[in-house]
Amino acid sequence: MTIKKGQFIDVEITDMAFGGKGIARVDGLAVFVDQAVPSDLVSIRIIKKKKNFANGRIIKLLKPSPERISPPCGYSGFCGGCKWQFLKYDRQISYKQQHVTDSLKHIGFIQDPVVHPTIPSELIFGYRNKMEFSLSDRRWLLPDEMGIDNIETGFAIGLHVPGTFYKVLDIEKCLLQPELGNFILDDVRNFIKNSDLPVYGLRSHVGFWRFLMLRHSAFYDQWMVNIITAEENSKKLKPLADLLIKKYPKITSIINNITSKPAGVAIGEYEICLAGSSHIKDKIGPYEFEISANSFFQTNTLGAKRLYETVKRFAELTGRETVVDLYSGTGTIPIFISDSAKEIIGIEIIESAVKDAKNNCVKNNISNCRFICGNIIDCFDKIKKRPEVMIIDPPRSGMHK
Repeated sequence: MTIKKGQFIDVEITDMAFGGKGIARVDGLAVFVDQAVPSDLVSIRIIKKKKNFANGRIIKLLKPSPERISPPCGYSGFCGGCKWQFLKYDRQISYKQQHVTDSLKHIGFIQDPVVHPTIPSELIFGYRNKMEFSLSDRRWLLPDEMGIDNIETGFAIGLHVPGTFYKVLDIEKCLLQPELGNFILDDVRNFIKNSDLPVYGLRSHVGFWRFLMLRHSAFYDQWMVNIITAEENSKKLKPLADLLIKKYPKITSIINNITSKPAGVAIGEYEICLAGSSHIKDKIGPYEFEISANSFFQTNTLGAKRLYETVKRFAELTGRETVVDLYSGTGTIPIFISDSAKEIIGIEIIESAVKDAKNNCVKNNISNCRFICGNIIDCFDKIKKRPEVMIIDPPRSGMHK
């Protein structure tokens, strides 16, 4: 069968691709289908056709797979925050394990890689301790909103639709964060909508309000509200800070990050503490950590504890080793394994994270960790001794060659 763009065909989904798309095969050609699950029988329309693959969109679900579930979130399928909600959780982690194996084989050229079973999260929803919501003067409309008269399209605070940077899906409730975060989000939304300052245009790069970042301490149940704006204007922000502090006693920090750079990154060139402390505290295992607005901290606190326990177990430390952590962030891994190694050296490019890491060592009475601020390429020569163990947990972009 020759497949053409715009064609309607019925296919059976046989596998899952990296990123959550189902895979069907038509005469050997891979067809990637959004929101499709293995064993689904679906009627699709071909929306893209290339030499070696095609993309399809479900028109009708003819026979659902036993692995399929109804997504609990009403934004599923449109929001870029979650891409697997229509698949049972145990199958999600099984497919992701297979994707790691396939990547090591086909991209890393490793024969028969050993990939251990995925460690599941204790919480499936409400687990994220950090959420970033974008503001935009262009709102993405859901199908049931199209055609409604007088619907507001010039304001949105939420998450991006995949492949659409300039428009934002206006989200009233995100299941990934603890419930209080959704109430805070709603109050910030209402305040900004009634403000006389404009929302930042992602295409025009004109406007004041840019991002809202919420951070949550799982252990202490503290919240940080970080408002990212295009310029400094504490007078306009103070009423919002006063409102949030008065209404939510669990908010212990309100920060304003200011950035005039057009890049869509929720990190300011500098910051102002509007109310409370400049950081929040959280614990992983017996260790306490200070987290500032722009510091990296594993977004699943309970999952981080399981991850670090696994790192410690796999490293098989005896107490005599020198360990190097190449992306040390706020020092969570070095501190967590500090009771099992002779010395741990962390390298981290973000200055505020290094400062937090050093403070975290003092707070936890750790004396065998030291941290170097800078790029790995430039800093590796500062490590005088060859380490016995290296821990590598790079950002999503991966390691540089």
